[in-house]
Amino acid sequence: MARAAHFFLSANGGDGYQTLREQITEDRSFYDLMILKGGPGGGKSTFLRLVGEAMEGADTPVEYLHCAGDPDSLDGVLLPELRCALLDGTAPHPAEPPYPGAVGRWVDLGRFLDITAAKAAREEIIRLTDRGDAACIRAFHALKAARQVELDGRAAACRTVDWRRLDRRVGGVIARELRKSGGEAGISRQRFLGTITHRGYVWRTDTVKALCPRLYELEDSFGLAGPILRRMAAAAAERGWDTLLCPGPEDPSQPEHLLIPGLGLAFVTSRPELRWEGKPYRRLRLDAMVKPENKARLRFETRMAHLLRQEAVEALGEAKAAHDALESLCNPYVDFDGVRALAAVESARLLCWMHRQRETA
Repeated sequence: MARAAHFFLSANGGDGYQTLREQITEDRSFYDLMILKGGPGGGKSTFLRLVGEAMEGADTPVEYLHCAGDPDSLDGVLLPELRCALLDGTAPHPAEPPYPGAVGRWVDLGRFLDITAAKAAREEIIRLTDRGDAACIRAFHALKAARQVELDGRAAACRTVDWRRLDRRVGGVIARELRKSGGEAGISRQRFLGTITHRGYVWRTDTVKALCPRLYELEDSFGLAGPILRRMAAAAAERGWDTLLCPGPEDPSQPEHLLIPGLGLAFVTSRPELRWEGKPYRRLRLDAMVKPENKARLRFETRMAHLLRQEAVEALGEAKAAHDALESLCNPYVDFDGVRALAAVESARLLCWMHRQRETA
């Protein structure tokens, strides 16, 4: 059985709803990119899970891409060895297939919905959809406010950092850990390792443990890790290693984690919302290099940001409840036997492609 990896392709944070799906939809190297279309409760996550499990059982690597609105649901499945992928292409992350036929194609799950029956629930479908959208807007407003409160304190604290000392420490780690592979320059991809959800922060630490047995924990409450991880990722790629750079959900322009599966090595940021469980291989105490001048103000801003994020979590819970009710309303009108049959057909197609690849390798 192949090891499966779990990530998020989208995240909720200080900049609202963020998605990395363009990294997939704009990648013309894919052999087959399936874009799923269908309504709430229409079987998209079921379809993705069935195909993923079939391919995982065939001993090919599988990346499960989870939903920021519901971490138990799926937004996509990637099959990197086959250069194939499946993505939910409906709101709030609409997508269209690139180069239809040559690279991408549509998979219509809407065909399994009894339209006549669904029309009878028209008013309730509209009400629940609007209720969920309004709750999401409230959540994003709270997350943006939390981020703004936090930024001032972080900026003040970072002005006290001993950057030369930090630079020497990072250079030592690079020299010690990132040996040359002898191959071409590595490829860097981005995935969210976690996000804030209706359950609070959810992090796929299981993926880190599965892919990278050796882990550096970066203790960082002030946002120092981003430039460090970018430097390490560039050094790893230059030495021929593929990397997974994981942006922070609060600010996707700043990476929070770096995975180098080929070396079995990870650099994971540890902060109040994510405390690494277990003993790391090594630890970099970035917080020890910061000397905040106004600790009382910093504590106040930290509490305010926490309260605002709690408000966002409650709003995301309301959005999740509305979406669950919407799915429950639509589920009886969906032919799930048809969804499962189509998943079996597409899985068989992918398996045939996989066997052809392996025979010619």
